[in-house]
Amino acid sequence: MNTPAAPDSNVRAWLPGFLAVAVIWGASFLFIKIGVRELHPLYVTLGRAGAGALTLLVALAVLRDRLPRDPILWLHLTVVATVGVAVPFTLFGYGEQRVSSILAGIWNATTPLVVLPIAVLVFRTERMTARRATGLVLGFAGVLVVLGAWQGLGGAQFTGQLFCFGAAVCYGLSIPYQKRFIADRPESGLALTAGQLLVATVQLAIVAPLVAGAPPAPTGLSPDVIASVLALGAVGTGLAFVINLRTIRLAGASTASTVTYLIPIFAVLVGVLALHERLAWYQPVGAVIVLLGVAVSQRLIFRGPRRRPQWDEPSPDRPDRPVGAADPAVSR
Repeated sequence: MNTPAAPDSNVRAWLPGFLAVAVIWGASFLFIKIGVRELHPLYVTLGRAGAGALTLLVALAVLRDRLPRDPILWLHLTVVATVGVAVPFTLFGYGEQRVSSILAGIWNATTPLVVLPIAVLVFRTERMTARRATGLVLGFAGVLVVLGAWQGLGGAQFTGQLFCFGAAVCYGLSIPYQKRFIADRPESGLALTAGQLLVATVQLAIVAPLVAGAPPAPTGLSPDVIASVLALGAVGTGLAFVINLRTIRLAGASTASTVTYLIPIFAVLVGVLALHERLAWYQPVGAVIVLLGVAVSQRLIFRGPRRRPQWDEPSPDRPDRPVGAADPAVSR
């Protein structure tokens, strides 16, 4: 029997896909910004979830995979579809009606700061340590810098930032929930995420008309808005997930998760180049402090040599899912 190569033995095999995911998810905030110009945030999310679900259903058919069949699992997927897809996607839409796509991308990077305390206190899937506590304090200090707290808080921009942070909190709830109740399931990550998006699409199809009124006619929308919503779903939610699964298979879950650090960089680049957005000096400074706090809490810096954890290795019988690793959240 041949010995499988180490997950990071061939950087050239996984790095292009890794960078592609960072670019796609970084650009997602641009597409949201364009979408909410003419659409209610709920309809942007509905179009995104529907296009993403269709893309993953096609991928399931091509790969000859199938949707889950366990009714209990579908209940868990309903929770994740609500807290991890429908609500945060919509909150980012509300947020980007008030703040730049760049700032929304920065707030997305706070997700790991929320995941850790919830995983420790609520789901008990992680253990708090002095290093992690230090990283959390540093990260939330960065949050205050991003907000410009010394200037006073209030106004439409502050409300928009709260919406974006609320989306990060939703991800902070859904990620440990998936780890606790879904990660060890035998179904593929592709099937599980397709199920989440299908449920979210149904939820949004019911809620959106009640909250936002009748959907606008597609003929009344500009080509830019239609293309942005389709790109959000098919590329940002569908294709990017498939690529990310391949990165997990080739490089391991820990390496794949570091894409979080690149997303704000590409969100800033895209926002500046495509929308000519600008930031106050303290917002990128705060973003750097947030990312430093996340890096400290996740032991990505200032660490001594240690044995690679088990969950960073692809499982021999499930190469698309590292042992003990939760499926990547659909969080962009």
